[in-house]
Amino acid sequence: MLDFEFMSPTQFVFGRGVEEKVGDKLAERGAKKVLLHFGGQSAVRSGLIDRVCASLDAAGVECVKLGGVRPNPEIELVREGVALCKKEGVDWVLAVGGGSVIDSAKAIANGACIEEDVWELFTTKRPNANVLPIAVVLTIPAAGSEASKNTVISNDALGMKTGYGNEHQRPKLAFMNPELTFTLPPYQTAAGITDMFCHLLERFFDDVDAVPVTDNLNLSLMRTVRAEAPRVLADPEDYEARANIMWAGMLCHQGLAGVGRHEDWATHGLEHELSAFDTSITHGAGLACLFPAWMEHVHAENPARLAYYGREVFGLAPTGDVCADALSAADETRQFFASLGMPTTLTELGIGEDEIDKAIEKMIPTLKKNKGEVFGSFKKLTMEDAEEIYRSAV
Repeated sequence: MLDFEFMSPTQFVFGRGVEEKVGDKLAERGAKKVLLHFGGQSAVRSGLIDRVCASLDAAGVECVKLGGVRPNPEIELVREGVALCKKEGVDWVLAVGGGSVIDSAKAIANGACIEEDVWELFTTKRPNANVLPIAVVLTIPAAGSEASKNTVISNDALGMKTGYGNEHQRPKLAFMNPELTFTLPPYQTAAGITDMFCHLLERFFDDVDAVPVTDNLNLSLMRTVRAEAPRVLADPEDYEARANIMWAGMLCHQGLAGVGRHEDWATHGLEHELSAFDTSITHGAGLACLFPAWMEHVHAENPARLAYYGREVFGLAPTGDVCADALSAADETRQFFASLGMPTTLTELGIGEDEIDKAIEKMIPTLKKNKGEVFGSFKKLTMEDAEEIYRSAV
C-alpha cells in the first residue's frame, strides 16, 4: 500500500425530501447569500428549483440564480458565474444538478476568490486554498462530483477539456434524494452508471500490487453497481435500487476506493478529448467505447490483474490461459455496457472510419497538452498508443 492523504469533509443528507432542508442546513453554517447554479429547464419544470428557493427563503438565505449549464460545462458560463459572485457578494455556491453543474459550481467557487482568470487554475494546476463553500442537490448519480476533489471544464475556444483537483473544492454539503432521479431518461441513467463503474476501473488498474482493503471495497462496489443497474433500468421508480446507485456513485469517485494506489486515469483522459472534439458526446457513452478498447490494448502488461477482475466481478472461470482470461474480462465489460444501452464503438457516436483521421488529428495535440508525452500508470501510454486505442474503438 502506498502512502496517502485522504479527507472527506462532505456532510451527506440522504433520503426522501431532503432538498427541503437546504435552507436550514445552509443557514446553520452561516450562509447569507448563495449562487443557485443549475442546468437546463428540467429542474425548473419539475418544481425542484422552486422548492429549493422556498427552503432558502424560509431560512432567510438570499439567492442569485444562474442556469444554463450544458453537458461538458464550458468556461464562459463559469466566468459569468465568477463575475456574478463578486458583484453580489455571494458566500456559498449551491449546485442543483448532476456532475456538469457541480463541476461548473466548483470552478466558479474557485474563481470567485482569486484575481486571475479562473482558467489559469486549469492550465497551471496551482493550489488554491481560497474557495467559496459549495453545497449540492444531486439530481444525476454519475460523476461523483458531489464529494470529490475534482472538476472538469471545457474551453471551446481552445478546443480543450481539462480537469483541476483541489481538496478545498470538495462540497461541504450534499443533499441526495433518490426520488429526484426517477424521471431521468434511460440513456442518461445508463451513461451515469457507466461513468461510475469506470471510476472504479481507473482505480483498480494501476502499477501497484494488491491492496486488499482498497481492492475489496472497489470490487464490492463494482458488483453492486452491476447488480443494481438492470433493476434501475427495468423500474425507474425502484427507490431502493436508485438509492443504492446514488450512494455507490458517490463512493466510486470520493477517493476511498483508490487509497494506497496510484490509479490510472488514462481512459478518462482519452475520453475528455473525445467529448471536447464533439461536445454532444455524453461522457459515459464515450467511456463505454474506450474502456474495453484500452483494456485490450494494455492487457499484456498485467493479464493476471484483468483476469482477477473478470473472476470477481463477472464470475468468469479460469481457462488456464491468463491472457485469454484478461481479454474475456475486457469483452465482458463491453457486454455489460451494451446491456445498459450504451454504444460500444465510436462509429455509433458518429466517428467512424471516415471521420477518425480528422478526430485524431484534432485530439492528439490537445491530449499531449493535457497529459504530457506519456500518461497512465497501468501501462505508460504514448501518443502512438492513444491513436491505436482510438482506432481500435471505431
